[in-house]
Amino acid sequence: MRAVLRHGCASRRHIAAARHDAGGRCRVGVSPFLRLSRKNSQLQDNTYRHPRAGWPGRLLAALANCTRFAAVRQAILSRLPFLPLHSDVRDVVYVSWLVDAQAAQQLLPAGVSLWQRDGKTPFTVLTYRHGHFGPALPGPKCRLLPSPLQSNWRLYLDHTPPGAPDVPCVYFLKNIMDSLPHALGTRLFSDILPTHLADGMTLDVSATQARCSIAPGAGSAPALDIQAAFAASQALDADWQPLFGNWRDAVAFLACQDAAIAPVPRNGKLVFGEIHLPVDLDQVQALATLHADCGLLAHLPPVSPPFAFLVPKVPFKALSERLL
Repeated sequence: MRAVLRHGCASRRHIAAARHDAGGRCRVGVSPFLRLSRKNSQLQDNTYRHPRAGWPGRLLAALANCTRFAAVRQAILSRLPFLPLHSDVRDVVYVSWLVDAQAAQQLLPAGVSLWQRDGKTPFTVLTYRHGHFGPALPGPKCRLLPSPLQSNWRLYLDHTPPGAPDVPCVYFLKNIMDSLPHALGTRLFSDILPTHLADGMTLDVSATQARCSIAPGAGSAPALDIQAAFAASQALDADWQPLFGNWRDAVAFLACQDAAIAPVPRNGKLVFGEIHLPVDLDQVQALATLHADCGLLAHLPPVSPPFAFLVPKVPFKALSERLL
């Protein structure tokens, strides 16, 4: 992967380093290691609620939130080799805001350090379309796999927690998909993606604009509404320039990561997952945000205008997952 990223995402780590020098019932567990305020607890709560009312939704929610099943699954799968997943991802719309670092740090468990400079830290929402997401299958069989929409909301870490390799790493706040099988499957068979199902989700990229939206309905998915136009120049806003210097370095930091962590409330631990995401920075296109409404900004008020760009396509692989 490093060879592929030599002119692109490999610079992500060097940028970070340089800036640093300058009973049997199913129930939802509550982790004692997440010492958060009530407001932040609500923000960090990833309990699944189905977007449509009725007993089918309540049944699905009970299954998705079942800690007994998750504990048994983890005990079994931790003894087996990890099954890598891959997807030919396309139309990745990144929208990031600088937010108050102290407020964002309160969302992280004790011992997890947020990347920050001058009291600011990036919060990123990326929304994209999968291309035949699932286990690697030979030949044309991979075309049988579906291609759902996904949106991932994250913060950036200064360094990985103890027990994890020292690689560029993000902290997952929210994950949303438009496919019930994928949302339920990631919850039942993974800890790194406690996915929420959107009631409606769109992603449209034309020759002039990119638009994406998430409608939560009655469910637990956060709301999103983004509209952006392709920009002629690759320029950083004055609020972003002191942190990253130039547009390319900012994109490399935000887009290029090798791992992610997320809390596991049922046992008070963190889960660590490694990925392969060889973004070609030469193919990234600048976006100018026309409208940006994100459901978490009420809890993380932005201190900068949004910074947006499009990654047209990138092959994605999930390589591993384990508890720390």
